[in-house]
Amino acid sequence: MAKLFPVIAILFLAACGDSSAPDRERIFESADQVLPLFEGMPAPQFTAKQPDGSAFRFDPATLQRPAVIFFYRGGWCPYCNAQLMELRTIEEEIDAMGFDQLYLSADSPATLSRGLEGLEEPFDYTILSDNDLVAAKSFGIAFRVDDATVKKYRDYNIDLEAASGRDHHALPVPAVFIIDTHGLIRFAYVNPDYRFRLAPNVLLAAAEAALDDRNVRERMSGKSSGN
Repeated sequence: MAKLFPVIAILFLAACGDSSAPDRERIFESADQVLPLFEGMPAPQFTAKQPDGSAFRFDPATLQRPAVIFFYRGGWCPYCNAQLMELRTIEEEIDAMGFDQLYLSADSPATLSRGLEGLEEPFDYTILSDNDLVAAKSFGIAFRVDDATVKKYRDYNIDLEAASGRDHHALPVPAVFIIDTHGLIRFAYVNPDYRFRLAPNVLLAAAEAALDDRNVRERMSGKSSGN
């Protein structure tokens, strides 16, 4: 139960804080200061980059399918890699529900491209570079890595600048957002402690609940228009 406290606290701060876009759309000074968007709020537009460097635009106003958006720190992060491996076990189920799956990290397109080299198994999701933190800032989850941590990472042969192609020393807080076809956030998991990730079975349950909620609203809308 203690592992849930950071998430509960961060959603409480988001709900009580200033909800204006300019306040959220910035790089916060630490992971525990971020102000993420939360359930019931409209999802933002953003443009990220595909591994070949081409632009990928996400527009919640034109979604044909609901989407699950994953933010992870980068391919250098063992916790992120472990989570990605776990999520692959439910990838087909999420796809069968009709969701698009978008994975965004602070890695550069070139870094992503190198990571995909030699990958033989096909996958049903889209990997994107958010190395300028455009998407992370729009969701209110971008934060700056302090100098001491940057140095510690370098001691472990982790070079944030080499991975991102940028010198901002910023990352997204690992997060999962479910967006429905009306462009609304139906589920949000944001935890400033990068060691704790959303379990696959919890994500499946959240995805099913989001679909059920959407179907109920669509049926109610149909009844209203028929009256």
